[in-house]
Amino acid sequence: MLSNTSRLFTYLIALLYAVVGVLLFAMPEQLTPVFAWQVTQLVTMTVGGWCLGNAWAAFFSARRWQWAQIQPAMYYLWFFGLLELGVMFVFRERLRFGHPVAALYVGTLIANGVAALVGIFDVVRLQPAVDQSGARTSSLQYTAVILFILGVGFLGYYGVTAQIGDVGTNGGIFPEVMTPLTLRSFGVFYLSIALGVVPLLWNRNLQTFLSHGFVSYGLIIFITLAAFVYLRLFDFAQRPGGLAYFGAYLAVGIVFLYYFRKYGIEGV
Repeated sequence: MLSNTSRLFTYLIALLYAVVGVLLFAMPEQLTPVFAWQVTQLVTMTVGGWCLGNAWAAFFSARRWQWAQIQPAMYYLWFFGLLELGVMFVFRERLRFGHPVAALYVGTLIANGVAALVGIFDVVRLQPAVDQSGARTSSLQYTAVILFILGVGFLGYYGVTAQIGDVGTNGGIFPEVMTPLTLRSFGVFYLSIALGVVPLLWNRNLQTFLSHGFVSYGLIIFITLAAFVYLRLFDFAQRPGGLAYFGAYLAVGIVFLYYFRKYGIEGV
């Protein structure tokens, strides 16, 4: 397993993400004007959902702390922290730090980046083993993993490379026009999710698959809730792509609820 230092950093980012997530998720109207860059209330609440989902993933990963079970979640958190910091650096001239919540968000990303570097160093140094014993994922589950990586990875790549005005950036899927910084932030978020799942291609332990579904479930819950709160912004008749935004989260959530009921979540 990884070091206790890495575990402490994982607990730390769980705490930081929980604090900033509660603030952004609960008070989007008040904090939108003072966030780290120009955003809308829906984006503010969605970012709060990311943070709460990350807090969930980090806490339960640190609590379990068995590499075979938490490997995908840790990779997701590490990629998220490093890639989002990269976006902040590229758009550093557009950042604003007049309110503590803006500094807290960026500071949390910095802590996440440090945790990622410590964790990556641990992986290289300790080379933790992946337990391949026990039940394995079925062919259907393995195929679903491949399709998930391709689909979400494409969204991430598109968000990182698309320009404002391209297909889907003017409210076609997400119901609002995004700024370039927001678009890139969404892009690396989805890219991180996809990259985190890649280890499931060779780590076919069923318990790892279920464990990752559980530690990722916070993202599904909070981001979907944010979309429901601002449901009035979605025009499904004129912009049916919004159904895909809802449908993707709901579909994954329902599938994992089925698997949790069928197999249970041992040791969470």
